[in-house]
Amino acid sequence: MDQNGSPARAHRIGMIVPSSNTCLEPVTSRILDTTGGIATAHFARVPVTRIALDADADTQFGTDSMVAAAELLADAHVDVIAWNGTSGSWLGPDRDRALCDTLEQHTGVPATTSTLAMLVACRAYGVTRLGLAVPYTEDVTARIAAQYARQGVHCTATDALGISDNDTFARIPAARVAAQLAAVARPDDVQAAAVLCTNVYGAPLVAEAERQHGVPVLDSVTVTLWHALHMLDPGTALSGWGELLQHGSRRAAGL
Repeated sequence: MDQNGSPARAHRIGMIVPSSNTCLEPVTSRILDTTGGIATAHFARVPVTRIALDADADTQFGTDSMVAAAELLADAHVDVIAWNGTSGSWLGPDRDRALCDTLEQHTGVPATTSTLAMLVACRAYGVTRLGLAVPYTEDVTARIAAQYARQGVHCTATDALGISDNDTFARIPAARVAAQLAAVARPDDVQAAAVLCTNVYGAPLVAEAERQHGVPVLDSVTVTLWHALHMLDPGTALSGWGELLQHGSRRAAGL
């Protein structure tokens, strides 16, 4: 109940979604269904179909389309806005920081991104050596590793599938993603592993992978939702979806 005795309104999380993404919306909704109604997710799309290191691919992540999507989400009186895409991982976190500033200026709503959320999660767990499981091509993966290294997170193990078509990412079999995690989540080499892409079904594998490999597993869809919830209520703890959603906010509270 609020101070007037009315039922408390659930937090509203606005998410900007790559247009060809078919994973993050159902996974996010499935996770939120286990929260007892503390939050709801609301989505707006921007055109994104291909992940590559060229000018045409980069233009998909222009500010204008992001602002337009954020303004539509603001009409729903969302409490936070997240760019639920990992482009900042190869274009650079500073680009995402600038994007968040712009979105906040246009909407008055706090903003985050999948990449910034991943870096906050790494800081919360003291991760400086990260295993990287991605669907991307080798050149994109190398650029991600270089960008993360500049943030003090070294990708000491990587597994890339060599795919550039974003729609295809969501059709990667769970067994293949699990094999990627087995290849990179080696406790002697890394302090955590990441499924870095918001159109890969990594979230349902997190809890079991953590049990098998003994390191936190940071799935991009889970990480983005976690950071949005943490921004709204640092006490949020959700069970059944891995270490980060259950204990990450407590660890991040001291940052």
